[in-house]
Amino acid sequence: MQNKINSKLFTVILLLIISAHDLFADALTIYRKHGIQNLEKQMDYDLSQINYWNNYLKDIDTSFGYIESYSNILECDKSLSSLTLYSKDEEDSFSFIKEYSAYTGQKKGDKVKEGDLKTPVGVYTIVKKLDKVDSFYGPMAFVTSYPNSYDKYKGKDGSGIWIHGLPVKQERNKFTKGCIAINNKNIKCLDKHINIDKTLLIIKENSSEKNTSKEDLATILSSLYAWRYAWLYNNTEDYLNFYDEKFIRFDGMNIENFRRYKTRVFNKNETKTILFTDINVIPYPGTTDIFKVTFFETYKSNSFSFSGDKVLILKLVNNTIKIITEK
Repeated sequence: MQNKINSKLFTVILLLIISAHDLFADALTIYRKHGIQNLEKQMDYDLSQINYWNNYLKDIDTSFGYIESYSNILECDKSLSSLTLYSKDEEDSFSFIKEYSAYTGQKKGDKVKEGDLKTPVGVYTIVKKLDKVDSFYGPMAFVTSYPNSYDKYKGKDGSGIWIHGLPVKQERNKFTKGCIAINNKNIKCLDKHINIDKTLLIIKENSSEKNTSKEDLATILSSLYAWRYAWLYNNTEDYLNFYDEKFIRFDGMNIENFRRYKTRVFNKNETKTILFTDINVIPYPGTTDIFKVTFFETYKSNSFSFSGDKVLILKLVNNTIKIITEK
């Protein structure tokens, strides 16, 4: 019996070695015949294939989407009046840490304008910690990134959405004007558990929303790299096909002007380097097809270079992505 098990194990290992050898041999043949640039182009193309991403995501925790650059998730469920902290464990999965009772806006629904007494629904970061605040806000406050690029795309306004404590001296009711409030002991506890630069805040209207499938995430990631491939190799038509007809860039540029601008840039036919790191694909609360995609982009061409954070808001349509706004 033991010999049979050893024989099967040996066969599996041998097949894996042969498979790896075949892949290496294919890469070596491309390099031998066409040089390193063709090999690099083939690998850029392979990153746009869904099979790669299906296999890559197989054992990854995608409870909150595909997350590379955040180690903490704060999930606020307005219907449950809760703020829940999850942190990455040794296996790179998000584990439950603690649930805090939370106060949210006086009125239900997504925030639309200044003074509507609603807590926004969306995906945010924490941009700043305030140690010195009015005693009404308890011992400290965390400033969120509301309004984000999707909020602005939809014409929402307002500001000053914080996670803060409770009044030290004053009285208050059980609602806020739009912020998220937890008791002072809990906000001190939260402060000890998070690095604000590595924390993502997801605010939901209710807890009935389903997790996104790995298949949808694989589709988005492969499409993201197909978009990059078209950009990298100056395929204007394929590149622009990834943009929605209602696309508006963060600075107000509409799709028609964006097409003309990108066509002029692509017609230069410049050689480019484009790298994406710290990629995050987060399903947008309250929707079934909208995703917030962020990454650190390194771009270099003959005439321009850029390194910095990139944000795409996109929708998943017919097994591909359509970008509706970007920054």
